[in-house]
Amino acid sequence: MKTTKQILLAGILSILGAFSAFAQTKSNPVKVSHAEPIFQDLVRDLGARKGEKEFNLGADFSSGKNYRESGYLAEYEFAPINRLGLEVETDFSFFSQKNNSTKEQIPGNRLDGIRLSAQYTFFVSEKSQTSMALGYTQVIEFTDFKNYGKGKFITGLVYSPFFVAAKKWGSHIHTLVYTYPMIQHELGENQTPVDWQINTSVMYSLPNSGHFIGVEVNKEISHGKMSVTLRPQVKIKLDSHFAVGIVTGIPVSHDKENVSSFFRLVYEP
Repeated sequence: MKTTKQILLAGILSILGAFSAFAQTKSNPVKVSHAEPIFQDLVRDLGARKGEKEFNLGADFSSGKNYRESGYLAEYEFAPINRLGLEVETDFSFFSQKNNSTKEQIPGNRLDGIRLSAQYTFFVSEKSQTSMALGYTQVIEFTDFKNYGKGKFITGLVYSPFFVAAKKWGSHIHTLVYTYPMIQHELGENQTPVDWQINTSVMYSLPNSGHFIGVEVNKEISHGKMSVTLRPQVKIKLDSHFAVGIVTGIPVSHDKENVSSFFRLVYEP
């Protein structure tokens, strides 16, 4: 039979063990590994853990009817606390003339905007391999480089609350839905038109590699009409810190764009 001292000691050890397990759970909450789309990427991994961070550089090349467009982005993602991701992104666009176009038909080169985003993963289920998050993106839009000093420097604001849901099927198949409105406020205008983005993706992660292949389906609803772009893609894990993503954009429901290409370099310290 145990003595009172032994029972007390066992109770103390049990409490310490439970506290240790609780502390470990709080510092390392459950996280389901989901394959993140390359083109419309997330603010941070779903179920992000405190201290995670990531740097991205991207380049997008497309061709319209009258001009060619080259877009570039730089972004920094980090998680200050468990399950909360924050992001700062800058986007630039540069345009070149086609042979049959005039200079008046070409948009001006510009810093498109600065994007400030926050994303909180409010649901993580290891049993169902499912994660869900809510977030918000604020975009600040700027005038063309050639107009600096000639008028309004900031031309508009875009407000975008968003919802993300992802599920992992078995060991290698990943599905994700990422949807949001774009509430556009052009400074000096009274109207605030609303467009919608509904982005879905299916990915297959290659076993024991960190690579994946898949496709994004980007759907935009603007002025009551939907345009759809397919984006087959591959992500290649170069080492424990670097990965590169390659995407081809194929418009399927509109003829204003041709096939485009997008590249993303990812660095995780």
